[in-house]
Amino acid sequence: MTEATGTAPLPLAREAAEVPAVFAERFNTGQPQAVAEMYAPGAVFVSPDGSVADSPEGIARANEEFLALGLPITVRPRHIYTADDTALLVVDWEIDGTAPDGQPLHIQGTATDVARRGSDGVWRYVIDRPAG
Repeated sequence: MTEATGTAPLPLAREAAEVPAVFAERFNTGQPQAVAEMYAPGAVFVSPDGSVADSPEGIARANEEFLALGLPITVRPRHIYTADDTALLVVDWEIDGTAPDGQPLHIQGTATDVARRGSDGVWRYVIDRPAG
């Protein structure tokens, strides 16, 4: 527990296979900073239209739309391939519920991501491509 908030600290991915679940747990807090901490310095986010966000601010903007829905994400890793400190993650994901406007919402996709283990032992995204 952290003294300042009285809450348990958010998890960190210590194994490549943990990255999707740790991302989902952080995403589901609704806290942009919790999501931002999942990205390594120099990371990129490739949007479904192919545009690339290559700064922390750009990656935050890319995630904002999903976070603004206020709905949880569920993830199902399909494949995780690890070579030393680099991993390729293929993950099915889904956001389902009632949107802020009261309408039912269902979004799903398959992400193709690359994660790297940092010098601190934590795995973070270096390439995040939620649309495969």
